[in-house]
Amino acid sequence: MKSVVVHAEGKVRVEERPIPQLKTKDDVLVKIVSSGLCGSDIPRIFAQGAHYYPITLGHEFSGYVESYGCEVSDLLPGDAVACVPLLPCFTCPQCKHGFFSLCKQYQFIGSRSEGGNAEYVVVKRANLYRLPSTMPIEDGAFIEPITVGLHAFNLAHGCEGKNVVIVGAGTIGLLAMQCARELGAKSITAVDINPEKLELAKTLGSTHALNSREMSAADIQSVLAEHQFDQLILETAGTPQTVSLSIEIAGPRAQVALVGTLHKDLMLASTVFGQILRKELTLLGSWMNYSSPWPGTEWETATRLLTEKRLQLDPLIAHRGNMESYASTIEALNGTAMQGKILLSLP
Repeated sequence: MKSVVVHAEGKVRVEERPIPQLKTKDDVLVKIVSSGLCGSDIPRIFAQGAHYYPITLGHEFSGYVESYGCEVSDLLPGDAVACVPLLPCFTCPQCKHGFFSLCKQYQFIGSRSEGGNAEYVVVKRANLYRLPSTMPIEDGAFIEPITVGLHAFNLAHGCEGKNVVIVGAGTIGLLAMQCARELGAKSITAVDINPEKLELAKTLGSTHALNSREMSAADIQSVLAEHQFDQLILETAGTPQTVSLSIEIAGPRAQVALVGTLHKDLMLASTVFGQILRKELTLLGSWMNYSSPWPGTEWETATRLLTEKRLQLDPLIAHRGNMESYASTIEALNGTAMQGKILLSLP
């Protein structure tokens, strides 16, 4: 089979690899249809951030069941499935409390094991979410990134009736913004420094789209004055500046959910830290996207919204192509952030 293989020096190559074989009773062989590049894959490719090399990445994928081990009784050949990349141990104290995202003994597809940027992959039954027949299978590759924002909403006890502010209008942010729209948010504000992303946010239903390169935190607060209460802010960009900005623009007793992963140290000015106290903010750390019962209500909600065609995905896609074009598009990034989802599409 063909596989998109990443080597330690940041080279991304299409190579022939053996079709993986079932090894345990709960293994499932999946034929890949669609697989997406995640922002977390960038350091794995260009900053030697993977657990080993060479490696086939890919934890956002969908495909069809080909075969499975004797302990798998709830799938049939041809069933459409999406990847649930985390494999918790299910036995540690965190797992027993249903805090699967916090498991310390987990495995992860496309990071600690081979992923879905290939024609076939073998994963555990627990790593698959069956898709309804009424949902386009290509959309299944978006379920995992959709659940990232939904997990933060769950930790905040929902977004219905709240004034939601999304700081960072990348793929995760724009998916979360659309989910907030469909889940009853009172207002939705997108904050970013990219005018094109802000224009896209408007077309996808944001109440406000504010450019934080052109506006100060005080300016943004002024615009949001009528929406200052019952605020839920999602920081999805993952930079020290946007974390600080999220605190500065927050209204009284706002919830600030930190979703983005930082790759640089965060140094908060004493005045910014003071705002956490003076505004009595609630800071929520949101890690991955799982809850109980496994893999969580986030996955059910994402699937429902996609099945009901309530989310727009096409505007978020920057590239969709075969293995060769997928590999070359990734290499062209040269370590910079994606400006839209890059998708591998297989016949």
